[in-house]
Amino acid sequence: MSDTLLRILDYFFLVFHTLLICFNLFAWIWKPLRKWHLATITMTLASWVILGFWYGWGYCPLTDWHWQVLRNLGENELPNSYIGYIFERLVGLQFRAGTVDLFTLVFALLAFFISIKVNFFAERN
Repeated sequence: MSDTLLRILDYFFLVFHTLLICFNLFAWIWKPLRKWHLATITMTLASWVILGFWYGWGYCPLTDWHWQVLRNLGENELPNSYIGYIFERLVGLQFRAGTVDLFTLVFALLAFFISIKVNFFAERN
């Protein structure tokens, strides 16, 4: 695969995956997106647990594919956490892996439970 195509894939994954993370965290806020939010956050958590049973807890195929692209571009010291990678690459901040993992799990579960509440238990107007 050419370096140009690998760079395009790198930016694609960076943008798409980051937007998906933002969607998973905040799309429950806007009523027309609530059903989609519940679907994507559920699929994300299912990937972490179900696929994680075979590939390691917290497994995300998007992260795996992006890491393959980055390794082909010569990057070898990639973190376990995509969130940690985003903070380092986009903002230049580095956090301890355990801290990133804890906050990732807490905020994902919070978004999931809020999504359940607004989808099934919110007032109907």
